[in-house]
Amino acid sequence: MKNALFLCFCLLAGVIAGGLLAQLCAGIPALSWLAYAKTLRFAPQLDLSVLRLNLDFVLELSAAQVITLALAIFVYRRVEI
Repeated sequence: MKNALFLCFCLLAGVIAGGLLAQLCAGIPALSWLAYAKTLRFAPQLDLSVLRLNLDFVLELSAAQVITLALAIFVYRRVEI
């Protein structure tokens, strides 16, 4: 059975590598599409008049991160642990 910790490592490595790749390619005209990112925001708010609770979850994925995440999942499925 494959280790869940290894899956988390692969996904984290894919996100970090994709973020670095997106930053490096942002200044290169031919590769600038890799830096294109979309932001998803979820911000629930609870207001009880005396107490206000704000939670803000932001997910920003670039094209490079999507590609490296897919590569990380591919590597995870191919490696035998």
